[in-house]
Amino acid sequence: MVCLGWPAAADDVLPELGPAPAFSLMSQDRRPVSLIDLRGKVVAVTFLYTACPDICPILTQRMITMQDALGAEFGSKIVFVAITLDPEHDNPEVLKDYARAFEANLAGWYFLTGPVAVVRDVIKRYGVFAAKNANGFIDHNLVTSIVDARGTLRVQYLGMHFDSGEFLRDLVQLVGNP
Repeated sequence: MVCLGWPAAADDVLPELGPAPAFSLMSQDRRPVSLIDLRGKVVAVTFLYTACPDICPILTQRMITMQDALGAEFGSKIVFVAITLDPEHDNPEVLKDYARAFEANLAGWYFLTGPVAVVRDVIKRYGVFAAKNANGFIDHNLVTSIVDARGTLRVQYLGMHFDSGEFLRDLVQLVGNP
């Protein structure tokens, strides 16, 4: 696991890595969602695709567990954004079905898609690698980013083996100390 911007101790403040890459995409409810729309909330940004046979469902389930652990702060102060790596397949209906299958709380979680070129640009600007392989699946890395309430990128977790407790601590810390 590699983390960029990881604090040394629980009381350390997360560094500011710079402005978070902006996006404006369509949600599972066919509503436009942009990063600027989410100002005032701490945002965890992940990337996945619904036909992923291995790591995406595992990451999604981990995020569901963390969503539940956040309690009342989830949706009101902290939101999750999952951007598809496969916009050709993952239309809003497919994303909504995926969210329902995992029992994602859609009061605080947005599953986003959009035009292929737009999604690919967002993927690239967040430092995610994604390419279809010969079997039709998408080879990709996992990058989970936390954006503070002002739209500043604060930390990026690379891979899926980051510590859930530290991730939750970082989210909650930014609610109290933007």
